[in-house]
Amino acid sequence: MQPRSNDNNASPMQRDLIGYGGKPPAIRWPGNASVAVSLVVNFEEGAEFTVSGGDDHNEAIYEVVHRLDGADPCIESHFEYGSRAAWWRVMDLLDRFNAKATVSACGLAVQRSPLLARDAVARGHEVSAHGWRWQSHADMSEADERDCISRTIQAIEAATGQRPRGWHTRSASSANTRRLLVEDGGFLYDSDAYNDDMPYFVNVSGKRHLVLPYAFDTNDMQFQNTQRFARASDFSGYVTDAYDWLAREGQTAPRMMSIGLHLRMIGRPGRIAALEQILRHITESGSAWIATRAQIAQHWLDNQPAA
Repeated sequence: MQPRSNDNNASPMQRDLIGYGGKPPAIRWPGNASVAVSLVVNFEEGAEFTVSGGDDHNEAIYEVVHRLDGADPCIESHFEYGSRAAWWRVMDLLDRFNAKATVSACGLAVQRSPLLARDAVARGHEVSAHGWRWQSHADMSEADERDCISRTIQAIEAATGQRPRGWHTRSASSANTRRLLVEDGGFLYDSDAYNDDMPYFVNVSGKRHLVLPYAFDTNDMQFQNTQRFARASDFSGYVTDAYDWLAREGQTAPRMMSIGLHLRMIGRPGRIAALEQILRHITESGSAWIATRAQIAQHWLDNQPAA
């Protein structure tokens, strides 16, 4: 029996455990690059849950583990660091390497700090949608989720003049998420999957929809979630090792690499060197196409015609 979502009205969740089956499509990246590298800067500051903001709980993932039932100015201050200080450090470093990123932005974060979304567009980055709040959609009703998607689109479009073309839910999405994105009709792709090193298509309500998988291992969240990385060199070493392996595989088949970044994490002075080391290694390799997720999606769509 297929496992079902918590939503009693949802369709059974479908799984594909085979993917390309060892026979990926014959697609080449621009410049004959071996790897399409996607830098994802998560912009969540201001969209996290806070009791002082009227929520019934505080966000639990940040620099320290000390949960309070009431207002917690400590955790709020940690998030504020991302938008106040880290944004400019991260963006200036990306500029140094002429590396264009996808800013995966929560709608409420954009609404509260539209200056940052506008700055991203001015620098040539993509602003994609990361939900209204920094929250899972797993138990969200279809009506609430539809509203969240709509509000996120409106907030980003109001701040930047451009509607988002990509979507990524803070894990996990609901059984309805992808269908609602397809029904909206304005998205090129979503990144609500972690199951491949290449883009792939899925059928959603009879329509072909593109998925650009994301990654949690090549992601600075491991500085906080698991303390897997302690020093900047731990993170940069892991990411460059992953890149080198994919670059070898990418000589014969397309490969995509996602590098997940969070302002309040990578933007700290003791960690930012990791991003510098990663960018230097990748750019000097001569085998990378550093692109926004929208650019990667459009290239895949242009070179993988419908059957």
